Amino acid sequence: MIKVDYLFNNAIVLTMDEELNQYDPGAVAVKDDSIVAVGFEKEMLNTYEASEVIDCGGKILMPGLVNAHTHVPMTLLRGLADDLRLDVWLMGYMMPVEREFVTPEFVQLGTKLACAELIRSGVTTFADMYYFEEEVAKATAKAGMRALCAQSVMKFPSPDSASYEDSLDYTRGFIERWKYHPLIVPGVGPHAPYTCTPEILNACAELAAEFDVPLHIHLSETAFEVENMRDAEGIPVIPYVKKHGLFKAKVLAAHCVHIDTGEIRTLEQAGAGVAHNPSSNMKLASGVAPVQKMLDHGINVGIGTDGPASNNDLDMFEEIRLAAFIAKGFSGDPTSVPASTALTMATRTGAKALHLGDLTGSLEPGKRADLILVDIFQAHNAPHFRRDPNNAYVQLVYAAKATDVTDVMINGAFVMRNHDLLTLDEADLMVQAQVYAEKIDDFLREREQSLFSKLVALGGSMEEESFEVQTKVKLAEQVDVEAALAASNLEIIRTRRYKEYDVYFSFDDPTQGRLRYREDEFIDKKGNVEGVRARLTLIGQASKEEFKNDVLLSRSRYLAPATNSLRFYREYFKPQSEQVIQKERLRWLINFKDTEFFINYDRFDKPDLGDFLEIKTRTWSRRDAELKAKMTSELLALLNVEEKVTITKDYIELI
Repeated sequence: MIKVDYLFNNAIVLTMDEELNQYDPGAVAVKDDSIVAVGFEKEMLNTYEASEVIDCGGKILMPGLVNAHTHVPMTLLRGLADDLRLDVWLMGYMMPVEREFVTPEFVQLGTKLACAELIRSGVTTFADMYYFEEEVAKATAKAGMRALCAQSVMKFPSPDSASYEDSLDYTRGFIERWKYHPLIVPGVGPHAPYTCTPEILNACAELAAEFDVPLHIHLSETAFEVENMRDAEGIPVIPYVKKHGLFKAKVLAAHCVHIDTGEIRTLEQAGAGVAHNPSSNMKLASGVAPVQKMLDHGINVGIGTDGPASNNDLDMFEEIRLAAFIAKGFSGDPTSVPASTALTMATRTGAKALHLGDLTGSLEPGKRADLILVDIFQAHNAPHFRRDPNNAYVQLVYAAKATDVTDVMINGAFVMRNHDLLTLDEADLMVQAQVYAEKIDDFLREREQSLFSKLVALGGSMEEESFEVQTKVKLAEQVDVEAALAASNLEIIRTRRYKEYDVYFSFDDPTQGRLRYREDEFIDKKGNVEGVRARLTLIGQASKEEFKNDVLLSRSRYLAPATNSLRFYREYFKPQSEQVIQKERLRWLINFKDTEFFINYDRFDKPDLGDFLEIKTRTWSRRDAELKAKMTSELLALLNVEEKVTITKDYIELI
């Protein structure tokens, strides 16, 4: 007799190997961290002697599930902001909250809570991408779970790194420290093409290839992402990342919703794995990935839950069922992604997608002992038909629930027995999570009350407040400003010509000010567009003071780059109303008495307000404002428009 540590018997054994072998009644022998043998019960009992024999009571014994894509610390953000578009959800809520709250302690707690949920739903391996990924690794290893942990890398500052160079340095050290861990496979996680530069994509691929570790990335998740890539680069997402060397690494690509046949072939040739996330893609209205086409081309497609903030759970049984359903529903073919295929995606091919197929994903001798027991003796799973070997897969995919998982073993060690978690204090974790929820609620309540806070939360806003001294006059006829400037002998620092497209957001509370979304088209001497810039400006209420013949129009202004679409800002800020202004602007930056002024000649297209001459400069104090207001009056005189009526309102107030 061969001695082993555990011998599972009296089970329906689903190996999920290449031949989908089943044994009923079957048995599995485990020694140390690995599977020694799998077979029919009678033969196994005659061959192996175990320190503990486990009677499975007719339950299904199968490989642990593989969650191919998630962000486990985001359990602490579950239910935070829902029913929003992906960009509004991500840029408007997730990232601002993460910048405020994500710390190593946050990540550890969120990971532990996620591990409890994952274990209960029969998951033994998951692929993660987040900040402070070494903390994810520590918490995961302590919980006894297996994971691919990919450190996020992005082009802008993140909670754990001031720059992408810092992220890469952190990732290198993380990989070096965890490369040979029995449970954790470290990896590189460039977030997505739209949050990384070509240099970052290439550097991440080179780092992953250097250490022979996987690279985890989001690709082609939304139609909007793909359209932007085509507009900016003239090619789809997959060719773009190939062009920048991504496939030098072992890639795990999350989503791949909007890809064509050519891109599928590229993924196949690159040996990339794909993580299909049906719930998240449905909830965020991202679309449906062409899963059957990818499988037909031999791509290893796994199933993921995505993060708990976009799903909102880590229930892999739900994902497996949905993966089968939507493949049928959207193709019109009920044979698409049958139950056995869906379950294979969540086990063997899922492990291959993570590039961990040699370790886990099926019950075969030599692989790690990652296995689960599923109780099929519940009302929702009765009766049992056995004439067709596919019936067991059908039971699991279309009828079983996560709560049917009774026992979980990972790497040869139990982490749950008879529904009892052995490595985590679930109740305490939930109490700690609620403390964070209350703090985040307070943060968002305060932010939602302030338009300024919502703007700053997006990141990139100028922290300092500036004021503008403005004087404008309406012109009865066209004025040759350039000739007037030449005659005045003023120093002209530079000249620009723009087409400006402004959308002003107004709100219920006028004290909040107005938000202006502006797109500037820079026009060259030949009349062609040579560049485009988009900006947000929060314009505070006017503070008007008379200075002899002029009006000081002093408004606070906070500037931020407009890196998202107009639709994004409309949905994020939720204005009460909006107004559109389109105009052509000739602008001169001049030096007058050692002070810089802008002189704008504005001709309106929409609405038809006429032509205006505007002089403006920035100021920081009332005394400075008084001085500059007087200088503005002198400039008007130099330009021979001193007799015109001064306008006391901003353009938006003239509509």
